[in-house]
Amino acid sequence: MIIYAKRKETIERVFADAKEKHGMRWTTLRGLKKWSMQAMLHFAAMNLKKLATWTWQTA
Repeated sequence: MIIYAKRKETIERVFADAKEKHGMRWTTLRGLKKWSMQAMLHFAAMNLKKLATWTWQTA
């Protein structure tokens, strides 16, 4: 049960950050293909931000 609680906290934080900091609460695009591309770009940006933070802290 502890593992699930930790996992839940981790993944929920990612989605909360996407909604609050990266504008994924709503979209102006129509169609699943366009929305999927937008979501992939948002998550790529989030991963780059994490990588930059991690690199900065370990350097």
